[in-house]
Amino acid sequence: MPKFSHKTEQLEFSPIRKLVDDAIDAKHRGLEVFHLNIGQPDISAPDESLKKITNNTLTYLPYGQSEGTEEYRRTLCDYYQEHHIHLSPKDIIVTTGSSEALVFCFNVICNPKDQVIIPEPFYANYNGFARSCDVDVIPIVSEFDSDFKLLPVQAFEEKVTDKTRAIVLCNPNNPTGYICHRQEIIDLCELALKHDFFLIVDEVYREFIYDGSSHYSVLSSAKYAQHTIMIDSVSKRYSLCGARVGSIASRNHKFLQQVLKFAQLRLSPPTLDMIISQAAIQSSKKYLMNAVDEYRIRKEVAVEFLSRIPNVRVVAPRGAFFCMAELPIKDAEDFSKFLLTSFSDNHQTVMLAPGNGFYSDDCYGKNQIRVAFVLEKTKLKRAIQIIEKGLESYIARLND
Repeated sequence: MPKFSHKTEQLEFSPIRKLVDDAIDAKHRGLEVFHLNIGQPDISAPDESLKKITNNTLTYLPYGQSEGTEEYRRTLCDYYQEHHIHLSPKDIIVTTGSSEALVFCFNVICNPKDQVIIPEPFYANYNGFARSCDVDVIPIVSEFDSDFKLLPVQAFEEKVTDKTRAIVLCNPNNPTGYICHRQEIIDLCELALKHDFFLIVDEVYREFIYDGSSHYSVLSSAKYAQHTIMIDSVSKRYSLCGARVGSIASRNHKFLQQVLKFAQLRLSPPTLDMIISQAAIQSSKKYLMNAVDEYRIRKEVAVEFLSRIPNVRVVAPRGAFFCMAELPIKDAEDFSKFLLTSFSDNHQTVMLAPGNGFYSDDCYGKNQIRVAFVLEKTKLKRAIQIIEKGLESYIARLND
């Protein structure tokens, strides 16, 4: 048998998708599966973008510029201007989703066994992106009991070594919903400046804030221009997850020139997807306002009904559309599998994302789940009711 690379063997399957086969089997058995495991919105994308799929004048799909069309990048600049982020097209490279953006970043700034510091729990695929680039993740653990508050900058500085190449944040955070306030971002910018590395912030959930606070972008201050990178995407903002269009933005043009080498290797981002995404960005501002209002309702439903389940604790998210819950069991992954393979209620069950997959070491978060409140409230209430009944059945089975 031919051998595989060490890099491949070290990669784990996504905890968000690792139970997919069980979910498919459940559906084959005739069950309806409520998906709370993945951030796939069920809100319709803007009409303006959907019409571009069928109503366009294209006679073929040509290659585009490796950095994305200038027209699309100008549209992004107009959008960022509304958020007090002042950029020009030369500050942006369009990527095939934010996933490719992060992989490009790690490949450009890191040598094998270099390090990136990431507060956890973090988006599960950050681990995979880093390992695929032979980069080591150095975690800063945020605690459930402190609502996953970001640790002081001193905790980050204690982790800095001569191999540190970046701090990576998601703001608002997936999976916790924590929002970094202005001073936290500035403190980390100062740390990056002091030790001469990058601060990379994934800002894909920028609009989804529920506590009245304002979002402070890592690119807000020109002082840190050479040390800051913003990752973004249209996926969640406009319900365009399947349109794989993300971006890297930075005022460090030497960094972007290196990114462009990788962008040229994959030729160009998807042409039609950029057309669709541009139409979404230029759609009515009411679209995003209505979407945020809807997610605010769903957030309240998720927190309220999960909190009603005996011995379940929930950290109320301030942003994004996920929350972390702690269950009265030892192994949330085993429970999540049980829901798909051995439990149903009125021919319905739920798919969850086990919490340990959102930590660099899966010994953490063993009794936690991430809940994506991406279903309309009636379905969301029903899904949480199934979780409650499933817990009762699971615990009874353990006690037999």
